[in-house]
Amino acid sequence: SNTVVDVSDGNVQTVRVGGNCEFSFTNEPASGIAGTITLLITDGGSNTTTWEAAVKWPGNVAPALTASGVDILSFITIDGGTTIYGFVGGINFS
Repeated sequence: SNTVVDVSDGNVQTVRVGGNCEFSFTNEPASGIAGTITLLITDGGSNTTTWEAAVKWPGNVAPALTASGVDILSFITIDGGTTIYGFVGGINFS
Protein backbone atom coordinates (compact mmCIF):
# COMPACT_ATOMS: atom_id res chain seq x y z
CA SER A 1 0.00 0.00 0.00
CA ASN A 2 1.16 3.55 -0.57
CA THR A 3 2.33 5.47 2.47
CA VAL A 4 2.02 9.21 2.99
CA VAL A 5 4.48 10.35 5.64
CA ASP A 6 3.10 13.36 7.49
CA VAL A 7 6.16 15.32 8.59
CA SER A 8 4.07 17.17 11.19
CA ASP A 9 3.47 13.85 13.03
CA GLY A 10 7.03 13.87 14.42
CA ASN A 11 10.59 13.62 13.21
CA VAL A 12 10.95 9.88 13.92
CA GLN A 13 8.31 7.49 12.58
CA THR A 14 7.96 3.76 12.03
CA VAL A 15 6.52 2.02 8.99
CA ARG A 16 5.91 -1.69 8.29
CA VAL A 17 5.73 -2.44 4.58
CA GLY A 18 3.19 -5.12 3.70
CA GLY A 19 3.00 -4.77 -0.09
CA ASN A 20 4.27 -2.69 -2.96
CA CYS A 21 4.63 0.83 -1.63
CA GLU A 22 5.27 4.34 -2.85
CA PHE A 23 6.38 6.72 -0.14
CA SER A 24 5.37 10.37 -0.35
CA PHE A 25 5.64 13.24 2.12
CA THR A 26 3.21 15.91 3.26
CA ASN A 27 3.17 18.90 5.62
CA GLU A 28 6.83 19.79 5.18
CA PRO A 29 7.83 23.10 6.81
CA ALA A 30 7.81 26.25 4.67
CA SER A 31 10.69 27.10 2.38
CA GLY A 32 13.66 28.46 4.33
CA ILE A 33 12.92 26.27 7.35
CA ALA A 34 14.71 22.93 7.64
CA GLY A 35 12.52 19.89 8.03
CA THR A 36 13.91 16.48 8.91
CA ILE A 37 12.40 13.09 9.44
CA THR A 38 13.82 9.65 10.14
CA LEU A 39 11.90 6.54 9.13
CA LEU A 40 12.42 3.12 10.70
CA ILE A 41 11.13 0.87 7.93
CA THR A 42 10.40 -2.80 8.66
CA ASP A 43 10.45 -5.31 5.78
CA GLY A 44 10.80 -2.54 3.16
CA GLY A 45 12.58 -4.82 0.71
CA SER A 46 9.95 -7.57 0.81
CA ASN A 47 8.09 -5.84 -2.03
CA THR A 48 8.70 -3.04 -4.52
CA THR A 49 9.33 0.27 -2.75
CA THR A 50 9.46 3.57 -4.62
CA TRP A 51 9.79 7.20 -3.61
CA GLU A 52 8.03 10.35 -4.78
CA ALA A 53 9.94 12.32 -7.44
CA ALA A 54 11.01 15.03 -4.95
CA VAL A 55 13.25 12.52 -3.10
CA LYS A 56 16.87 12.69 -4.25
CA TRP A 57 19.40 9.99 -3.33
CA PRO A 58 23.21 10.05 -3.51
CA GLY A 59 24.22 9.03 -7.02
CA ASN A 60 20.51 9.09 -7.92
CA VAL A 61 20.15 5.52 -6.59
CA ALA A 62 17.65 4.63 -3.85
CA PRO A 63 18.99 2.14 -1.29
CA ALA A 64 18.05 -1.53 -1.46
CA LEU A 65 15.89 -2.17 1.58
CA THR A 66 15.89 -5.30 3.74
CA ALA A 67 13.24 -7.95 3.10
CA SER A 68 13.15 -9.08 6.71
CA GLY A 69 14.51 -6.51 9.15
CA VAL A 70 14.67 -2.81 9.86
CA ASP A 71 16.24 -0.07 7.76
CA ILE A 72 16.75 3.49 8.98
CA LEU A 73 16.46 6.29 6.42
CA SER A 74 16.54 10.02 7.05
CA PHE A 75 15.26 12.90 4.94
CA ILE A 76 15.82 16.65 4.93
CA THR A 77 14.24 19.50 3.00
CA ILE A 78 14.81 23.26 3.13
CA ASP A 79 12.48 24.30 0.31
CA GLY A 80 9.05 23.19 1.51
CA GLY A 81 9.41 19.67 0.09
CA THR A 82 10.25 20.60 -3.50
CA THR A 83 13.51 18.69 -3.01
CA ILE A 84 13.86 16.07 -0.28
CA TYR A 85 17.33 14.66 0.27
CA GLY A 86 17.34 11.04 1.42
CA PHE A 87 20.22 9.22 3.07
CA VAL A 88 20.87 5.95 4.82
CA GLY A 89 21.27 5.78 8.58
CA GLY A 90 21.61 1.98 8.52
CA ILE A 91 20.44 -1.05 6.58
CA ASN A 92 19.49 -4.51 7.81
CA PHE A 93 19.08 -4.19 11.55
CA SER A 94 17.71 -7.63 12.39
